[in-house]
Amino acid sequence: MAGGGFMAADSSARDYGGRVTFSVVMTCLMAASCGIIYGYDNGISGGVTQMESFLSLFFPEVLRGIKDANCNIYCKYDNQWLTAFTSSLFLAAAVSSLVASRITRRVGRQGIMLFGSALFLAGSIINLAAINISMLIIGRMLLGFGIGFTFQSAPVYLSETAPARWRGAFTSGYNAFCVTGILIATITNYITNRIPSWGWRVSLGLAAVPGAAIIVGVFFLSDTPSSLVLRGQPDKARAALRRVRGPDADVDGEFKDIVHAVDEAHRNEDGAFQRLFSKEYRHCLVIGIAIPVFHELTGLSVISIFSPVLFRTVGFSSQKAILGSVINSAVNLVATLLGTSLMDRTGRRILFIVGGSGIVLSEVAIAWIMAAHLRTHEAGVIMSRGYATCVLVLILLCTFSNGVSWAAVRWVVQSEIYPVEVRSAGQAMSVTIWLCLTFMELQVFIRMLCTMKYGVFLFHAGCVVVSTVFMALLLPETKGVPLELMRSVWMRHWYWRRFVKDDKQDNQDSVL
Repeated sequence: MAGGGFMAADSSARDYGGRVTFSVVMTCLMAASCGIIYGYDNGISGGVTQMESFLSLFFPEVLRGIKDANCNIYCKYDNQWLTAFTSSLFLAAAVSSLVASRITRRVGRQGIMLFGSALFLAGSIINLAAINISMLIIGRMLLGFGIGFTFQSAPVYLSETAPARWRGAFTSGYNAFCVTGILIATITNYITNRIPSWGWRVSLGLAAVPGAAIIVGVFFLSDTPSSLVLRGQPDKARAALRRVRGPDADVDGEFKDIVHAVDEAHRNEDGAFQRLFSKEYRHCLVIGIAIPVFHELTGLSVISIFSPVLFRTVGFSSQKAILGSVINSAVNLVATLLGTSLMDRTGRRILFIVGGSGIVLSEVAIAWIMAAHLRTHEAGVIMSRGYATCVLVLILLCTFSNGVSWAAVRWVVQSEIYPVEVRSAGQAMSVTIWLCLTFMELQVFIRMLCTMKYGVFLFHAGCVVVSTVFMALLLPETKGVPLELMRSVWMRHWYWRRFVKDDKQDNQDSVL
């Protein structure tokens, strides 16, 4: 393990013999369930945008293009307002994530999650009642504001609450709930697509159910010990730590480390965003930027959202396209659960490498089949059923590779690499970069598909090759390392150790 011998011993002690209490399980499950609101909305939008009942009301020109035999098969969904319906959520989420990072120290992780869930509920109600594109966009932006707040708070809440030995599994639970939400959404779309005229309203309106459930559930959470100490409430922090570690656990050592880390944060309280760009935090900054950038360049975000559109492009009917999306979501959930169970055993870095290799092979194969066998609509045949099925299988393999690696591990690494004094700012920066890139890619993906055709998959495959090599060389292994001692991991890395101050390492050694 990258942390070295003394680190392994300390990690074991921190986990109190490996026990995981009922309280920490329930607390982390409740916080992780915030991911379901993002997952549901992610999964619902791709299916809704190809429903004829939805298109006929808001985008009739797209529906006419779908039925036009002379329209380029790659360009049938190329409409900027249609893509804005999906992508506007991510732009709003990016803005709210930055806002959340500035107020989370005052209201805590719990308060941010509550506010985000309330905004999401409001957005889902507006989308349910939408009668024009403006209402759709406003509703989507409120959904995005809510998701941005929970993106910023929930993974950090999980990282700060979970025992170090099992932090990967607990923190990646957020992504597991995201994927569960996607699966629920695609199943919902499969059912509501059969309802003429207003089936899309059911799909969009049901987002209110998880939003309301999370609002209720968050009231039963206490804030994290680190957040409580940071806000000057040490007694509540100790009580919260004892509650999640168990009434008979000796929490003095962990509590002292939290207080020590927070004291350092108070000494550097102002200018967290500016300090992120100093040499002292360069290692965190580079990894914190690289993970969301490389993840988005895999192309899996748009494949997940637009999978029904892709399946329709290669010749499936509307209902079968949504069914393919349901299968894709189910595979994603299985892969995510597998990745969650593996990352605390195999480590983070090896999953990035193995998963990236699978994504590259799948995307190259998809590009080859589409280049060789996707015919123009004028011939009366789009793609033979056998090759269309091959594309479906390869997308499933691509999704599985991503789910077991990048999709599951990125949330964990992003939430654990930053020191407490810049943790909120760092998490906000990573999330905001990812959300902005997702907005841009969603906005241009259909246009890229129209102009680059199958080449869009080769573009993403090339990006994954670069990202896999980067992770193999520059990502240190953080498995099982307590957050308060994460600096020692960087000190032992062949490259990043030059950026970590020796005096801070000496301080941590004295604590040990």
